[in-house]
Amino acid sequence: MNRFLFLATILIIFISCKSQTNKNMDKTHQYTNDLIHETSPYLLQHAHNPVNWHAWNKETLELAKKENKLLLISIGYSACHWCHVMEHESFEDTAVAAIMNKHFINVKVDREERPDIDQIYMNAVQLLTGKGGWPLNAIALPDGRPIWGGTYFPKDNWMNAITQLAELYEKNPEKAEEFATKLTAGIKESDLIALNKEEANFTKNELDTIVSNWQAYMDFKNGGRKGAPKFPMPNNIQFLLRYAVQSNNSTILEYVNTSLTQMAYGGIFDHIEGGFARYSVDDHWHIPHFEKMLYDNAQLVSLYAKAYTATKNPLYKQVVYNTTQFVENELYSDVGAFYSSLDADSETATGELEEGVYYVWTKEELEKNIGADFELFSNYYNVNSYGKWEKEYYHLIRNISDKEFSRKFNITENELSAKVDKWKEILNSKRDLKNKPRLDDKTLTSWNALMLKAYVDAYTSFEDEKFLKIALKNAHFIVNQQIKEDGGLYRNYKNNKSNIEAYLEDYATVIDAFISLYEATLDETWLQTAKQLTDYSYDHFFDDQSKMFFFTSDKDLELITRKIEVDDNVISSSNSIMANNLFKLGHYYSNKNYSTSAKTMLNNIKEKAIKYGAGASNWLNLYANYIGDFYEIAISGEDALEKLKELNQNYIPNKLIVGSTKESNLVLLEYKYSANKTTIYVCVDGACQLPVNKVSDALKQIKIQY
Repeated sequence: MNRFLFLATILIIFISCKSQTNKNMDKTHQYTNDLIHETSPYLLQHAHNPVNWHAWNKETLELAKKENKLLLISIGYSACHWCHVMEHESFEDTAVAAIMNKHFINVKVDREERPDIDQIYMNAVQLLTGKGGWPLNAIALPDGRPIWGGTYFPKDNWMNAITQLAELYEKNPEKAEEFATKLTAGIKESDLIALNKEEANFTKNELDTIVSNWQAYMDFKNGGRKGAPKFPMPNNIQFLLRYAVQSNNSTILEYVNTSLTQMAYGGIFDHIEGGFARYSVDDHWHIPHFEKMLYDNAQLVSLYAKAYTATKNPLYKQVVYNTTQFVENELYSDVGAFYSSLDADSETATGELEEGVYYVWTKEELEKNIGADFELFSNYYNVNSYGKWEKEYYHLIRNISDKEFSRKFNITENELSAKVDKWKEILNSKRDLKNKPRLDDKTLTSWNALMLKAYVDAYTSFEDEKFLKIALKNAHFIVNQQIKEDGGLYRNYKNNKSNIEAYLEDYATVIDAFISLYEATLDETWLQTAKQLTDYSYDHFFDDQSKMFFFTSDKDLELITRKIEVDDNVISSSNSIMANNLFKLGHYYSNKNYSTSAKTMLNNIKEKAIKYGAGASNWLNLYANYIGDFYEIAISGEDALEKLKELNQNYIPNKLIVGSTKESNLVLLEYKYSANKTTIYVCVDGACQLPVNKVSDALKQIKIQY
């Protein structure tokens, strides 16, 4: 990366600054640009800037080439606080707009709609500066090859930077071409995945070593990763929960429970309305970056549901119910689709946008609203130095369990529960008087699939039909609205319109969700649809050289390179999700191509996973499938669904479910149906133990620990 750092020093270095208030955008609409024709809430936020913004499309790129102007590419998302700050300071300023309009073709990109574009230019900025974030701003040649970039810039720095870049391109275009050539080469090299031709070999000792090395980064006091900021990272904890149970590792299990408990107690969790914010800015989960994202809440519902099945901790069940209630109240549409996010900012009484103002309280407000219970309330939610945020504001945070609190304050747990419900009711009514954070009401296929799987996981853990009803409604929305005539997927949906080609992330998460839905309902339609989408992915995303999958389809408008996403981040990588899917589908359909692909993909990233387990946790979930026995549990007969519900009350991470209430052509169900009884078969690679009729007997045939 060092060979690119000189580019940044030649131009202007990224400059950070302190948080500041963002005033609301001019509502007079003196200016209107091409973004007015878009559906993305983020793009529409900029539709009345004096900057002559364009959306990323073929026409915009052709215009840049025709006018021989640099592309100024600004990428963000609707809930991004610093995106709003830069908009107010620079993009609403006519002097800044005059420079941008004169010298550049200005392109606004919603990173959530177009993660393919975001990947390219984020990669460029990271190579240039060693860091990244949003807003992401890049300057590129008319053909899209970047020459410079950074994140947030104060107005004066921004004007200075873009003026110098315009002069550089006008007076010394060969230097700009040199920058572009070197930086583009770096982007293409950064994510190259080589085919690992060595024999795949996955061992328990190696997995133990990976987790042992990982422990140096674990915060055993507060949970999560050491230091600040703290991101929940559900895929990390999901794998570590499995590892702890299967390896009988009490240290890791304690770490998992600490992480789950502290996140649920922390201010990152909204104790009034439910749901999680994106991350905390401190090291103990107190003060969040206040936006609430669908993808975080989806993965956390799945995590807490499975953790409840493993531990039967009532706190985890409470988190699932509170979070899904938030999602249904704020992020759920009548058509069964889920919206994307709530903004970090909301409007104050004076018309300004301010981060977190909707969620925090003064002590005086709380005393007035809670009344006689305030002393108890203030101890429960730490309206004290521990719960103080800044200025006169407090953000609610817990630090002990209900059982401990009840004992300490001489109140029964039932009495405490009733009081907490009453406090929530009171403060909810007071919040209703405030301006709500802005809603990003676009629907993204992959995020919906994550939420669909979350509802399936909640259903299997708690047997609540409400969860299954919502999961099925969302699944039908995806099938009816997001699957195209050619069998592919759309990425987005808004205003009854879907128009962006889906990415591997969308296919992988939908396939995963539909497999889970099949395992919960035994309706083979979902499994068949998962297979159809998998085959489509092979046709349009598969790379014959690396045996991995590109992030973009061969139908997409070509960017400067096609990326292969493998790092598990706040969302698991599209390739790791796909590899896990292929492992299961290989079993379901006895398909050696699927099975071989899964193993090859894992083998390709094995060395990366060994070096840093936290960045490959979903790959490690697949790794664990190859250690010990992986069970195919087949349930056949008219009472199959009842047996399945009973089985699902047990945490069994090393299994897949196959079943039917009638005859089935699935390989794993052949010759297993009987009209007069329901039978359970516990199998490994098609070889089955003696059939049994009771779930308790089936459980005796299953070895969870390695």
